[in-house]
Amino acid sequence: MTSYALQPRVAPRLPGTFGTRRSLHLVERNIVSYRRMWQMFVTGALEPVFYLLSLGVGLGQLIPNVTGPGGAPITYVHFVAPALLATAAMNGAMHDATFGIFFRLKYGKVYDAVLATPLTPPDIALGELTWCLMRGGFYAIAFTVVASFFGVLASPWAVLAIPAALLIGLGFAGLGMAIATYMNSWQDFEVVNLLMMPMFLFSTTFFPLGVYPRGLQLFVEITPLYQGIEIVRGLMLGVVGPSLLLRALYLAVMALAGLAIAARRFGRLLTA
Repeated sequence: MTSYALQPRVAPRLPGTFGTRRSLHLVERNIVSYRRMWQMFVTGALEPVFYLLSLGVGLGQLIPNVTGPGGAPITYVHFVAPALLATAAMNGAMHDATFGIFFRLKYGKVYDAVLATPLTPPDIALGELTWCLMRGGFYAIAFTVVASFFGVLASPWAVLAIPAALLIGLGFAGLGMAIATYMNSWQDFEVVNLLMMPMFLFSTTFFPLGVYPRGLQLFVEITPLYQGIEIVRGLMLGVVGPSLLLRALYLAVMALAGLAIAARRFGRLLTA
C-alpha cells in the first residue's frame, strides 16, 4: 500500500505570476554579492552631500532668498536640499536598475542560472525592483541624516520625506529596469545619460521653474524627477495639497508599468 503522507507538496510554478517570497531570494543574492563592494554605496551616498555643501551651503550664502512652493520666500539651502534628496533616491535606484541589471542579464548570465530554480521571470523583475529600491532608500536616508544638521527639516510633514524618496526610487527603478531590457551594448548607456542629465539640471533642482522659458517649463513639468522633487519639497517646507497625491500617483504608475514591462521582457529574453 502506497503512503502519501511523506510525499512533499510542491507549489506549482506559474511563469506569469509574481512570487514575493521567491523574489526575496534574488534580493539576498544581491546583498551577498555586494557585501565586498560597500564602497560603491558610500561614494554614491556622498555625491548629493557634496552638492549640498558646495551649492546649497557655500553658493547659497551669495544667493538671496528664492520663491518656494506657495510663493513664500525661502533660503537657497532650503530650496536645494529637497531636490537633492529626490535626486539621491533616483540615482541610487537607477544605477542598479540600468548598469547592474544589464550586466547581470547580458554578461554575468545571472538570470539564466536563476531560472534553473523555482524563480520565474516576474520573480526576477520583482526581486530586482526591491533591490533597487533598497539602494535608493539607503542613499536617501544617508542624505537626510546629513541634511538634518542644516535645519531643512523644520516642518512636521518632513517625516514623510523618506517615504516620498522611496516612492521616487520605486518609480525610477521600474523605469530603469524596463530600459535595461532593451539595451544591446554599453554604448546604449549614452542615451540613458542623455535623459538623466537634463532632468537633474532642469527639474528645479537648482533653479525655480519660473526662470525658464515657457517651452522648457512644459518639458520640465512632465518629467518624473520634477514630480518627485515637488513632493519632497512640499513635505519638507510644509506646503501640502492634493497636487502631491497626483504626483505620487504618477510615480506609482511609472513603477508598476516598468515592473510589468521588465517582467515580460525578462520572459522573452531568457526563455527564447
